[in-house]
Amino acid sequence: MANTPLNVLFLCTGNSARSILAEAVMNRLGEGRFVAHSAGSRPTGAPNPFAIDLLQREGFDTGFARSKSWDEFAGPDAPKLDFVFTVCDQAAAEECPFWPGQPVSAHWGLPDPAAVIGSDAEKAVAFADTYRMLNRRIQAFAALPLATLNGLTLKSKLTEIGQTE
Repeated sequence: MANTPLNVLFLCTGNSARSILAEAVMNRLGEGRFVAHSAGSRPTGAPNPFAIDLLQREGFDTGFARSKSWDEFAGPDAPKLDFVFTVCDQAAAEECPFWPGQPVSAHWGLPDPAAVIGSDAEKAVAFADTYRMLNRRIQAFAALPLATLNGLTLKSKLTEIGQTE
């Protein structure tokens, strides 16, 4: 892996909750080694208010957050992607665009906190759980000795991380 920051794309169907949270966490924990992006196959048009609230409480500047199509990352002017992670089951099952450069990909599926029906407190707990799981997975990913792992070992490690609760 190069010494320049590696581009990481988190995909979800709506790009309003899980992928937005992952983008924020990766950009913080990546400490300049990674540049995270997020997108969706069918973007909702706006980040989920519970995701924004959680990020703000955790000290994130949420000015980056917008719901966007994965098409932005498949064109010739898009950043070269090094890693692509799907964080919801629907996006993992969909036909993804061709990613130039053949980035390493893995499925890190998580329950959709935006689908929780209940009180605002119950919804906030669902978002907090998702944030906690993403934070744990991204910490494990950022700690990998990427320069020393071959392709098969890296793929195996990423799959293993995706099964972490």
